[in-house]
Order: sequence, then structure tokens, then C-alpha cells
Amino acid sequence: MIVLIPAYQPDARLVELCGQLGAYRILVVDDGSGPAYQEVFAAAREAGAEVITLDHNRGKGFALKTGFAHIAARHPGQDVVCADSDGQHRAADIAAVASRVALTPAAMVLGVRRFTGRVPARSRFGNAVTRGLFRLVTGRSITDTQTGLRGYPAWVLRWLGSTPGDRFEYELRLLLRAVHEGLAIEEVEIATVYLEGNKSSHFRPFQDSVRIYRPLLGSIFAFAGSSLLAFTVDAALLALFVTLSGHLIAAAVAARLISATVNYTVNRRTVFGPVAPHRQAAPRYAALATASLAANVLLLHTLSLVLGSLPVAKLLTEVTLSALGFLVQRAFVFVRSAGPSPRPRPWVPLAAAPELHPAGSHERPSN
Repeated sequence: MIVLIPAYQPDARLVELCGQLGAYRILVVDDGSGPAYQEVFAAAREAGAEVITLDHNRGKGFALKTGFAHIAARHPGQDVVCADSDGQHRAADIAAVASRVALTPAAMVLGVRRFTGRVPARSRFGNAVTRGLFRLVTGRSITDTQTGLRGYPAWVLRWLGSTPGDRFEYELRLLLRAVHEGLAIEEVEIATVYLEGNKSSHFRPFQDSVRIYRPLLGSIFAFAGSSLLAFTVDAALLALFVTLSGHLIAAAVAARLISATVNYTVNRRTVFGPVAPHRQAAPRYAALATASLAANVLLLHTLSLVLGSLPVAKLLTEVTLSALGFLVQRAFVFVRSAGPSPRPRPWVPLAAAPELHPAGSHERPSN
């Protein structure tokens, strides 16, 4: 078991944590902190850590992937627990996650906080929003989507290295990809620790929030784009078929069948991913499309009578059914049937680890 700690401009709490993790091999990745912090990293080496140094700041995701690549190359077969360097992960909690990784077949073990006690308002709000959006988009409830205390078995290291993202969005992308591919995720409750109001955090509220929410909201935007594409195809084909045949009903049916096929294909491949085989997803989609058409007629008629405005009724009908359509497709149409937890998709070679600076480093034997 190796404890991997990405560190950017750390203070003495990194050294203290290394000193408390004497039972584990420790790998610290200096994310380009600069000469002013070399004394801290030298002290971390003295405390038993191996330290590798990036030539400039590349972000937490890049530092983690550098560590994964180094471990896969130099210490193959070792499980990994990632922890933050700012003292907000206790040695006891790191040990609890490490113990669970050693026992479970899951691809990922999260050390999750319950956000009790004194928690900065922006942290509490940010975690609540991200947790809610994650559940909306994936249908999966994760207690703490932003935790940095995570454990991974050795067999997922290359999968971790092939996931895009170099900064704070990387860890959220890992969760999204794990859910998308049906990988098992377990949780271990840990203490909620925010030291000095989280002043040591390098999280930039605007830039990093954009990075995090972009992949999270991507599937919603993709669903809206797919619906718009299907509407455009349907309208264009309807006009074409009516012009060619002169039969409105036949033209409408043909146009709707083609546009629905386009919508099904795009949603399965791009929005929700190829999670369910066609033999399962196609009949479900057809049933949803039939029910949606009936609901559209009924709701539009009812709202028109109540509101007295056909345009307003049409808008409310489309928005309502579109939202319901997203939820039903995510939860029912394209969801994979229950079965054994799969292994990650085919591995992509890890990027070569950057030049390391092992001089003066020394390692402890792993337990």
C-alpha cells in the first residue's frame, strides 16, 4: 500500500502527516511549488517520504496522474491511497480507507465527510450543489463528491492515468467515468476537518468551479442538443416527405421514425453512453417514445384549456416532458441491468512520467 500525496506550496502539516504514516510507503508529488518550499519537502523526505518534483505547477489532477504512473512503473502491484497535504485528512482515516481497499473488490473507495461541525459556508454550499447535480446527472448518490481521500486497488492505476483532466476537475471526472462504466464505488466515513477556515486551499472559486461543473453539466447540454437535432430532422423530413408524397399522416410517421432513431442513437452513444445493449435499450426507448407522445397530446390539451394560451401551453409541455424524458432515459432506458461489477475499459498507456528528482529521497518498506 502506498500513500500518494500531491502537494502544492505545503506547510509543516505535510511533514507532520508523513511522520504519522510510518506504517506505509509514502510518495509526495511536489506540484511545482518552487524553491521557497524545498525545505518543507526536504523535511518530508526526512520523515520517510519519497518526493518527486514537477518543474512547474500543473494542477492536482496532473500531480496525481504523475504519482500513479510512477507507482505503476516503480512499484507494480501496489494499491494506492491518495490524501491531501493540508492536514485535513487524519492518519487514522487514511488507514481506514487503506484497510477497506485491501478487502473490497470495488474499483474505488472514498473517504466521505458528513460535513458536521464548523464547515466554511462556501465549502458546505459547494459540496451540496455538486452532490445534487451529480445525482441528477448520473442517478447515483455519492455522499462526498469532492473528497480527496480516495483509495484505489493496483488494477485500476492505468485506468486512472487514462482519464482526462489535470486540475481539480480530474477527481470528479473519475467519479463520472466510474459510474458511466458501472464500476463499484464504496464509501468509508471519515472526520470532517477544516483547519483555519480552509485558508490553505488553492481552490479558485470561479475558474475551478467552471472546470468542475463543465463535465458535470455536459450530459444535460448534450441531451438538449440531441433533442434539438431530432426536432430539426423531424421538421425537415416532414416538409420533404409531404412535398414528395402529398400524404400528411404517412409523412409524419416516417419523419418521426427517422428522427426518433437519430435521437436514440445520439443519446445512447453520446449522452448516456453505451451502457445497455440494443436488445434492452431499444424496446424501452420505443415504449418511452409512445408514452411521451400520448402524454404530450394530453398535457398540451389540458394546459391549453387551463392557461388559455396555446404557445405557453406548448412551451410548458415541451419543457416538462423533456425534463422527465432525461430522467427516465437515464434511470430506465439506457441503464445497464444489474450484474457483476465490471473491470475498467481497455487500458490506454499512461503518459510517460516527467523527469523525477529522487536525489535525497529514501523510502520505507511497504506493509
